[in-house]
Amino acid sequence: MRRVGVLTVSALAVLIAPPLYLLLDLAVVGRLGGDELAAVAVATLVLSIISTQLTFLSYGTTARAARRFGAGDRAGAVEEGVQASWIAVGAGLLLVAITYPIAPWVMSALVGHDSPASAVVAADATQWLRIAVFGVPLILLSMAGNGWMRGVQETRRPVIYVVVGLSVAAVLVVGLVHGVGFFPRLGLDGSAVANVIGQGITGLLFATRVVRERVTGADRPWAAFAPRWSVIGAQLRMARDLIVRSLSFQICFVSAAAVAARFGVAQVAAHQLVLQLWDFVSLFLDSVAIAAQALVGAALGAGSVAVARSVARRVTIMSAVAAVLMACLFALGSSVVPRVFTADDAVLAAIGVPWWFFVGMLPLAGVVFALDGVLLGSGDAAFLRTATLIGALFGFLPLIWMSLAFDWGLAGVWSGLVLFMVIRLIAVVWRVLSGRWHRTGTEIA
Repeated sequence: MRRVGVLTVSALAVLIAPPLYLLLDLAVVGRLGGDELAAVAVATLVLSIISTQLTFLSYGTTARAARRFGAGDRAGAVEEGVQASWIAVGAGLLLVAITYPIAPWVMSALVGHDSPASAVVAADATQWLRIAVFGVPLILLSMAGNGWMRGVQETRRPVIYVVVGLSVAAVLVVGLVHGVGFFPRLGLDGSAVANVIGQGITGLLFATRVVRERVTGADRPWAAFAPRWSVIGAQLRMARDLIVRSLSFQICFVSAAAVAARFGVAQVAAHQLVLQLWDFVSLFLDSVAIAAQALVGAALGAGSVAVARSVARRVTIMSAVAAVLMACLFALGSSVVPRVFTADDAVLAAIGVPWWFFVGMLPLAGVVFALDGVLLGSGDAAFLRTATLIGALFGFLPLIWMSLAFDWGLAGVWSGLVLFMVIRLIAVVWRVLSGRWHRTGTEIA
């Protein structure tokens, strides 16, 4: 239990820092006005989609590195990080090359351009994204670094790296957006510049660490960084399922943002604010799941199914209790918390609808996220892919688009999210109880 706690706290610090910074970013930009807030909300959603499509760089690498670490092969675990870093750099550069030219079309499709207000929001969001996207390769390097370091149960350095980078970004976003002190006033562009610099610092720190780890004791230091196509191929096979799973999430959330935008600027701003809070608190729960992922992977790598089952049981209890407590806190703060991020009366009025869906989903998420971590640690990515697709195709997406067709507003959008969570809950509980995830050894099937 102590090890679960240590890993949970470390993962929580790493996971919570980016959304905490994003909440600060939204609060700072929100003082510019409702249009600017809507622009940065939609643009950060797109950036999140771009940068998180390769979540296997973190989650897949953790599962593979943890198995090798559990079997006593630390060098093999670090090798997983080296090869994941090659994928991160290549994929990151490709994403920059694709995103920059298509940014105007993407924003127009999401926000619309049928009114002067929508056209302004789309243009501002395009400009923000075109600056911020240059940080994507280093964001992906951070994900790869987090992956192998979680796998070897390193708890201190990832926290330092993330906090250092985002602390710099926090100072810059306040200074550059509003021209505080000696900083120039860049407005919305200042938010994007601060994002790139902060993420860049963190990515370089992770890259430096994997270099030092591989060089130490190596007879041919630079040979230790050569691409190993067999390892890269194995990572990409696992990535296939995780990418499909991640893409399913992103299609759902992009669709939700597009539908919310059709109900008005205030509605999309309210939707994205509550969604950012959802992302923020879900990372508290995901920190427990990440601890489970590392410990389950190590236990199965060492051949101990009993330990893996014990971890699964404990993290589920911890996560469920934490989720209920958070739901109570947000219920009590329903009239206070939204005012931290905006003073716009129209946005505040619209927030009331998604807020209570958000509160009600938290207990369900406590169980779902914990068991997701257990199954990811066991390498059961194919099952999670299928469960997510079913939830998206038969839960989330139908209700989202029906809410547009029948004018159900944000209530319809968030009903889809609730149904999506319920379907996933049923699927992961069944899978864990079935015992089909008990696969031991250093390789993931």
